[in-house]
Amino acid sequence: MEGLQAGSRGPPRTPPGSETRSVFTGIIEACVPVRSFVGAGSGARLVVPAPEGLAEWRVGRGQSIAVAGCCLTVAELLGSDGGAVPDGTEGADMAFDLSEETLARTWFGALAVGRRLNLERAMRLGDRIDGHLVAGHVDGGGRLVEALDVGDGGRVFTFEVDGGLDRYLVEKGSVTIDGISLTVVEPEGARFRVAVIPVTLALTNFGTAEIGQRVNVEADMIGKWIERLVLQREG
Repeated sequence: MEGLQAGSRGPPRTPPGSETRSVFTGIIEACVPVRSFVGAGSGARLVVPAPEGLAEWRVGRGQSIAVAGCCLTVAELLGSDGGAVPDGTEGADMAFDLSEETLARTWFGALAVGRRLNLERAMRLGDRIDGHLVAGHVDGGGRLVEALDVGDGGRVFTFEVDGGLDRYLVEKGSVTIDGISLTVVEPEGARFRVAVIPVTLALTNFGTAEIGQRVNVEADMIGKWIERLVLQREG
């Protein structure tokens, strides 16, 4: 069994103002706590701090960030006093506006201050893909049902996905859980296992995962494309 390593990359891929379609790879760059989460009409505003120790982490309004696997747009950068600051300001908090659809598709409705979230900036054309192609469009949810320690410091997690997502679970295929690119092992019905190596536990929110915890799930986009083409052909 195997799980793909989560780690850091070089400079940011999609610069502020870029019109490039956002694509991610499921290799987590940082894991940060929720600074604030406040309802706003039928949606909400989420604020998270800039990652510590990543000097090249500078973002701007309109830039896409995968937050726990969900592609969100930076709506505003905030300084230490809570006021807006210019694009590219080092150490600025990032504010995201979440729609009603986003809250319905993800577990973000249960967000609380301090909850840790995985972050990944969008890749640029020509970047190396260390994980797999990830759109940041969450297909549904799942939950952690079992966590077993293994001798090398890693863990084996068993997840159960919501109805309808099990058809995308293929032995040795790819799946994204809370933004992390992972390899499916022993799928059986709605359940499957993944092996999580120590560095992934250290660099992502998997290190503090609890049994029963809800997660965001994105199926492999190639599998979804193939399914659509087959259905169109048969139709």
